[in-house]
Amino acid sequence: MNESNKNAPNREEAPKTAQGEPAQAPSSWKKMLSRRWVFPAAYVAAAAIILTLVWVYQDTDQQPLNPQNAVNDAQGAGTTTAAEGKDGEAVEVIASAENMIWPAADQAEAVIVKSFFDAEAPEEEHAAAMVQYNDTFTPNTGIDLARQDNKPFDVQAVQSGQVTRVEEHPVNGTVVEITHAGELKTVYQSLSGAAVEEGSEVKQGDVIGQAGRSEFEKDLGNHLHFEVYQAGNLMNPETLFSKK
Repeated sequence: MNESNKNAPNREEAPKTAQGEPAQAPSSWKKMLSRRWVFPAAYVAAAAIILTLVWVYQDTDQQPLNPQNAVNDAQGAGTTTAAEGKDGEAVEVIASAENMIWPAADQAEAVIVKSFFDAEAPEEEHAAAMVQYNDTFTPNTGIDLARQDNKPFDVQAVQSGQVTRVEEHPVNGTVVEITHAGELKTVYQSLSGAAVEEGSEVKQGDVIGQAGRSEFEKDLGNHLHFEVYQAGNLMNPETLFSKK
């Protein structure tokens, strides 16, 4: 073989780099990625995919799992709801409160003969709302109802609830306390007796006793002393119901 041909480079060998390593030809991926439009296009595509997934998730989250349940919930809104009792039993809860009714069963029979002592009322009304017991004057903590002819009358529950106290008080006569929803309590004093027992449930309008006499307001004769408490605070009953 010719010596000059022996030292000639082989055309099929890969060209050498400066360090003597074979140089690799750029791949098609590198060629594509080297173009300026590739990365912006990839970002736009990724953003579009993310936005589509978010939209699909939100739309799915807003759909009711059971369309029939959604209809039933809409029809039952504002009436009653169900709560789980201690033993897992569903207990009906009244969603809307009752309006307070007049405590005298016949609202035309009994009228207010002594008003609630309201510190914000005009000063001339304060004297009429004081109660004298022996030699002491105390503000009236409720309202007093009586008939013009001084006869007894039926006393009714102003709202549904549970009887939480029945007491024969030496000064206030028979006392009945009823606890209602929303931390509301009503107290009926000066009764001649109780037609309900402690722990019993009463409905609005149920007769709980008859107006009678008490030592505390002896001068009123047969009457009902009626008090209202909201979360333990005295309320003016006249602002909570209407006789009409």
